[in-house]
Amino acid sequence: MDKTGIAALIVGIVLLVLGAYAIWAFLPEVIKAVEGLIGIVVLLAGLMLIIFGILIFKE
Repeated sequence: MDKTGIAALIVGIVLLVLGAYAIWAFLPEVIKAVEGLIGIVVLLAGLMLIIFGILIFKE
């Protein structure tokens, strides 16, 4: 493994640890964000189904 691979591995491990700590420290906000993202995904899926239905209905 060359120096770039080792550096990438070390930076990746550090970012993983910092990210896990941030999630643990701000857990209620993370849960709210995930709930919001789920809502956005459901909204976009519904919008795509409506557009798909309109396209199918026109044919």
